[in-house]
Amino acid sequence: MSETLQTTDVAASDADLLGQTVIAVRSAGSALRERFGEVVRYQTREELMSALAANDDTALGILRPRLTRLRPDAGWVEDELDGGALPAGEWWVVDPAEGNVNHLHALPEWAVTATLVRENQPVLTAVHLPLTGETYTALTGAGAHVDGRPLHVSQTADLGLGMVATSQARPDEDEQIVRRVGSSIAAMLSGALVVRTAVPATLHLLNVAAGRIDAFWQFAGARADLLPGALLVTEAGGQLSDAEGRPWTPRSESFLAAAPGIHAQAVATLSR
Repeated sequence: MSETLQTTDVAASDADLLGQTVIAVRSAGSALRERFGEVVRYQTREELMSALAANDDTALGILRPRLTRLRPDAGWVEDELDGGALPAGEWWVVDPAEGNVNHLHALPEWAVTATLVRENQPVLTAVHLPLTGETYTALTGAGAHVDGRPLHVSQTADLGLGMVATSQARPDEDEQIVRRVGSSIAAMLSGALVVRTAVPATLHLLNVAAGRIDAFWQFAGARADLLPGALLVTEAGGQLSDAEGRPWTPRSESFLAAAPGIHAQAVATLSR
């Protein structure tokens, strides 16, 4: 078989796989939506972790068997807070309740995500927002979409007119990173029109891909909260790097996704 035919077959297979992944995240999202509504009260860290785990387990009970059947030989990332590069081969990077703490607090900003990573490159992703019913998808070389409609990053060319966002990578972050986050927010407050700060990262990155937000940055970070949005933004025409403008990889210590027209300005602002 020629290389062209092999490439075409892989693309078709990945497109079919994305369709099945969408079904899986929607099913898991429906289960989490049934658990949503009232604020979950907790008094200790142990009670908080138990409540978070209950949501994770509900979604994983649906996601893991379905995705494993789709790609039986793919690895599975056990901890959605893990960062860094993955071993060779295919891996499912899943966040069963992205924005889980928001779910517990009866806030609407949460989602279910599943991303297939091949040789450390995300090749397809599906992000479902159960409360709106929207599903965002991206497939390498085939663009980014929300419910079948194409996504495009903004055409903003002036950071001073831009809306930007950042997020907290994980609880109990290293003090040095916390200080870096604080100084970066201060710099962006001077450089951009509006700065949004909230979790989870994926929802900000959906908005970058859709052209609603002009840039998103984060220090440190986990694969599960960056890889879905990285593929969505790239396929929507956005630009990725670390905060200093170097090419971004899962090993990078910072992350920046921006509309091309303000990327350089964002790098300059974050590098102050």
